[in-house]
Amino acid sequence: MAVWYSLIDLVLSRIDAEAAHGLALRALKSGLTPGDGRDDPPSLRVGIWGRHLPNPIGLAAGFDKNAEVADAMLKLGFGLVEIGSVTPRPQAGNPRPRLFRLAEDRGVINRMGFPGQGLEAARSRLATRPRRGFVGVNVGANKDSTDRAADYVTGCVALAPYADYLVCNVSSPNTPGLRNLQGRTELAGLLKRVQDAIAAKPVPLVVKIAPDATEDDLDDIVAVCRELRLDGIIVGNTTLSRPASLQSPRRNETGGLSGAPLTSLSTEVLRRTAQRVEGQFPLIGCGGVGSGADAYAKIRAGATLVQLYSAMVFEGPPLIRRIKDELAALLLRDGFSSVEAAIGADLR
Repeated sequence: MAVWYSLIDLVLSRIDAEAAHGLALRALKSGLTPGDGRDDPPSLRVGIWGRHLPNPIGLAAGFDKNAEVADAMLKLGFGLVEIGSVTPRPQAGNPRPRLFRLAEDRGVINRMGFPGQGLEAARSRLATRPRRGFVGVNVGANKDSTDRAADYVTGCVALAPYADYLVCNVSSPNTPGLRNLQGRTELAGLLKRVQDAIAAKPVPLVVKIAPDATEDDLDDIVAVCRELRLDGIIVGNTTLSRPASLQSPRRNETGGLSGAPLTSLSTEVLRRTAQRVEGQFPLIGCGGVGSGADAYAKIRAGATLVQLYSAMVFEGPPLIRRIKDELAALLLRDGFSSVEAAIGADLR
């Protein structure tokens, strides 16, 4: 599999980043991409929300915005896949170019702005796929919406029947004003409206927050989630910060930064979130995962699951197997029989 994907990467790395992403989606939809049929080490098995997953490594939202390739990504070896962000109405997103590789830094900057085919396209695809694996649905708001909380309610109600969990993404930096929904009053109102709307057929509900959250932000966000008995938090999304270490000529592009430059920041914010949550609900660590060591650090900092996307831009699907093998080796080295035994180890 690694040889096959290395040849593909030679082509994709030489064209525009968004065009390359489109080609990758078409290849996955063709059904011709080789998968990974090997079983995962038993130590990677992890439980969450009454389900058991073969491994804790997930595909973050942003790759499969329109629910086109969830099953193809599960076939590559992910333990879970998150589609979206899905907005109620189709929208074009921000003008191109809006996606940039920072090859020197193993990072990506995007200012996509939630482009997508909208709710009905995603729902039709999810409704016709067999319910297998573990697939989450990430919901967002339209840029021109006059009631963004209503957009989250609309998306969650429509997609809940096809989701293993739902995500309210209030942390994208590329929709003006969206991160304001992380404020205590705004967040509480939004999440309560969604909870009430899906109460008849509840699905695990989590919120995705920014790695740029301050201490006061985290106090408010976690307090709201604990009061509402939310099912989890994803920490985090892309960052608006720019580390001084960045070398790429693209480093000053407007948008959210992801990939390796985000690793330390996102893991530290995850740790501070976990300290506040005190085990009341699971956390999902997202941001800068490119190795088994990165995933292990997030698990030790309090994550039950971890997600990645940007690292695949540079290494392709063989990265998934490498991360899982490295993670299993690290668990064995440190005497942990399972991922679950290592969750929050650095907090104890």
